[in-house]
Amino acid sequence: MGRQKHQPQRTCIACRQTKDKRELIRIVRTPEGQIIVDPSGKANGRGAYLCRRPECWDQGLRPKGRLAHALKTAISTRELEALKAALLALEPSGRP
Repeated sequence: MGRQKHQPQRTCIACRQTKDKRELIRIVRTPEGQIIVDPSGKANGRGAYLCRRPECWDQGLRPKGRLAHALKTAISTRELEALKAALLALEPSGRP
């Protein structure tokens, strides 16, 4: 019998549910200090994961919310708006 391939697990910073890494969206603070959405899951820097659920986005993407805590940095309103736009662009329906 063949062995099942290992599926990396990650935890959503908002709802704390553990899911397969590919089911979550990774947000990264790069070594240069930029905060970006990482669809490949391979960008260099400190990462945090969010579910595709709207409640998780709302909870995670607050100025002093869980994302800022997980990335260990302050996130400006401008950066939050750019993240929201990038996340919406990833979803075909415009909202998870």
